[in-house]
Amino acid sequence: MKNVTIVGATGFGGIGLIEILLKHPKFKIKQLIARKDIGLSISTIFPHLSGYCDIIVDRFEKIDFTNLDLVFFSTPDKAGMTIIKDFREKQIPVIDFSGDFRFNSVSDYEIYAKNKGMDTVHHSSELLHESVYGLAEKNRDKIKNAQIVGNPGCFAISTILASLPVASNNLIEGSTIICDGKTGVSGAGRSSGESNLYPQRYDNINSYREAHHQHTVEVENILSKEANKKINLLFIPQIVPINRGIMTTLYMDLNKKLSTDEIYEIFTKYYQNDKFVKITQNSPGTSNVRGSNRCLIKPFIDKKTGKLVVISVIDNLLKGQSGNAIQNANIMMGFDEDLGIDFNGNYP
Repeated sequence: MKNVTIVGATGFGGIGLIEILLKHPKFKIKQLIARKDIGLSISTIFPHLSGYCDIIVDRFEKIDFTNLDLVFFSTPDKAGMTIIKDFREKQIPVIDFSGDFRFNSVSDYEIYAKNKGMDTVHHSSELLHESVYGLAEKNRDKIKNAQIVGNPGCFAISTILASLPVASNNLIEGSTIICDGKTGVSGAGRSSGESNLYPQRYDNINSYREAHHQHTVEVENILSKEANKKINLLFIPQIVPINRGIMTTLYMDLNKKLSTDEIYEIFTKYYQNDKFVKITQNSPGTSNVRGSNRCLIKPFIDKKTGKLVVISVIDNLLKGQSGNAIQNANIMMGFDEDLGIDFNGNYP
C-alpha cells in the first residue's frame, strides 16, 4: 500500500479524492489537511462519509512526513507554490490541482495569472522546470518519473483531448481554433462566491472571461508543440445551471478534405490505447460521463462548410480533476493506469 496525504481535503477536489481513494486497492489515506474545520472528522463535514472515512482534519503545521509516498495539493492558486519545498526536500512526489505547476516557464505562468486577475509572481519558479503537465494521454512517459505533476484545468482537458488527433496529424489549417465551452457550477469550487448562489444560477447562463480564460494558455502550449506551429485558441466559456459536467464544442478548418468517416477513423486510431477516451458517432451529453473518468468525443465534418466540429464531454470533478489526478498517481507509483478509477458513470 502507498500512503497519501491530501492537502486541501475539504474542497470539491479533496472530497473527490477521498471518495475514490476509499475504494482504491493500492492507496491508503494517511492524513487530511485543510485551512478550516480543523479538529473535525471529515465525516462530520461530509456526513455521507460516516463510517467510511472518519479521519480528523489537521492543520498544515501538523503534517506527518514519515512513510508518506505521495501528496495531493487540492488547493487554490498560490498555495502549492508556498508549501511545495517541504515535500521536495523530502523527495515526496506532488500532484497539484491548481495552476501553480502546469507550466515550465515563468512567462507562461504570468499569462495564466494575469488572465485570472492574480499577482503574477511565482514563489517557487526555480521548480517550474521540473513540473510535468499531468495529462496522461499526452505525457504518460514523463509522468512516470515526475516529482511534480500539474493536474490540468478541467476545460483544458476537454479541449486538448478534442484537438490532439488533428494537431498530431498536422491537419489544422491556419492558426486558430474556436471553442465554445459550457461548465456546471461546481467548476467554481466549494467557496464559489455570491455570483454562484442558487438564485443567481437558476434558469441563467452567462459567459465569463471571454477570450482570456486562464486555461487558454495550457491548451495553446500543448497543441502548438503537437502541431509544430503556433496554435491560438479563441475560447468563450459559459456557466450553465447544472451541478457538474463540461461540454466543449470546437470548430476548425482542415488543410485537406476529409469525410466524417475518415476523421472518425483518425480519432479512433489516435486513442486506441487510451482507456478513458471514447470516440462516438452519437450526440454526447454530460450525463453520459457523469461520475466517471471518461472523456466522450464526437468528431464530424460539416458538409456545408467543410469545417471540422468536435464535441467533447467530461465530468469536471472526475476526468476534469480528481479522477485525472488518481490516473496520474497510478502512473507515478507504477500501478495500472486505470486502477481504482475504472468505473461506470451514474444514471440519470
